[in-house]
Amino acid sequence: MVNNSKISIAALAVVVGSGPSMVMAEDKPQGFIEGSSLTLLNRNLYFNRDHRNGQSSPTGNGYSEAWAQALIGKFESGFTQGTVGVGVDAFAMIGLKLDTGDGRNGGRSSFDVLPVNSDGEARDEYTKVGGAAKVRAFDTVLRVGDVFPANPVVAAGDSRLLPESFRGVTATNTSIEGLSVQGGRLHAMSQPVSSDMRENFATFYAGPVNSPWIAYGGGDYALNKNLSFSLYSSRLKDAWNQYYAGSAWTYSLSDELSLFAGLNYYKAVDEGKQLLGEFDNNIWSGRVGVKLGAHSVALSHQRNNGNDDFDYLRQSDSIFLDNSIQYSDFNSPKERSWMVRYDLDMSTYGVPGLSFMTRYARGSDADYSNANAVYMRRDAEGNPLTDQKRWERDIEVKYVVQSGSMKDLSLRLRQATTRATAFESDLDEVRVIIEYPLAIL
Repeated sequence: MVNNSKISIAALAVVVGSGPSMVMAEDKPQGFIEGSSLTLLNRNLYFNRDHRNGQSSPTGNGYSEAWAQALIGKFESGFTQGTVGVGVDAFAMIGLKLDTGDGRNGGRSSFDVLPVNSDGEARDEYTKVGGAAKVRAFDTVLRVGDVFPANPVVAAGDSRLLPESFRGVTATNTSIEGLSVQGGRLHAMSQPVSSDMRENFATFYAGPVNSPWIAYGGGDYALNKNLSFSLYSSRLKDAWNQYYAGSAWTYSLSDELSLFAGLNYYKAVDEGKQLLGEFDNNIWSGRVGVKLGAHSVALSHQRNNGNDDFDYLRQSDSIFLDNSIQYSDFNSPKERSWMVRYDLDMSTYGVPGLSFMTRYARGSDADYSNANAVYMRRDAEGNPLTDQKRWERDIEVKYVVQSGSMKDLSLRLRQATTRATAFESDLDEVRVIIEYPLAIL
């Protein structure tokens, strides 16, 4: 149930293929100082979740609410000159409570915007500080320390006040035109509402896992401007092996009309000590759509063929499935789901920077009859839940200032409504996010 800001395969290819490491290597001036950047992101977040039923709320009062401010500073140096260049990345972040209380922050729920103490009271502030050393040789960049990987099997989440990060070693390579390869081994992860790096991992549906590391590898290849492919795998030691394949396709019929499609596939099997039980799951999603001028309409279908929830790292964006949206993932055992989505770019109508999105998804046939003990869900009588259904409707409006002293200031309003049978929550959710990035250096 991660935030909706999943990256499409096409977008991932662009991000990874022209992301920080490649920009450092090609676009920025050579030199440690000359190639440096210092940015400060001001983020203001209001989060309200009405659980519709007090018993479903973490606090039992029917809703959770918080308003907070974040300052997210990141420094990225250039590389020293020569065949082998070295540099550093560093970040310092602080989250500040503006308004919450009387249990409205959600108690000790993982959905908190702010960390809480043992009495369930939100802290006034919390910080995150970290950094990584990096080495560049030819078209390969190696980082050691605190990192923010972005790929379909390990993706640092950024759906709360402060972003998630990992600690370990990562490498990216862009030697071949159109191909970006990356890999890494990570031994700790942070949660958005924690200042600490935890020396073990947590998954979204199974919770904490006493696994010492996760490793991943894979790449993205843009065959041409219309077609791209991705292949990745990961191992959460003693828990799972995950494999991912995806593709994205676009085709222009005219200046105003184009078609697009995509496919995502995951396979997950238990590994080693089977800390999450025995499982052998596969889940896939497919999408087709049409774009006409400012309007875009897409239809997607998703199906989990496994007997257990398709799981992923907690609060991460490591689930590149079309129907994994603002609240629901539609990834329960045997679940089938359909979604229709509409996007509108108002720049065509003389309001550049303004966009609108709405989508509706419905899932059915979720069946826990054959789930393992870790992922099993039962009704009040102790019977496995079967024939479970749910739906979700999301609406989002976003405006980005295009010029002037407030250029790049963004305001985003997101609303979600979900309804479900016994296995999932009924809730209404509102998020207001205001961000103002500043390039200091």
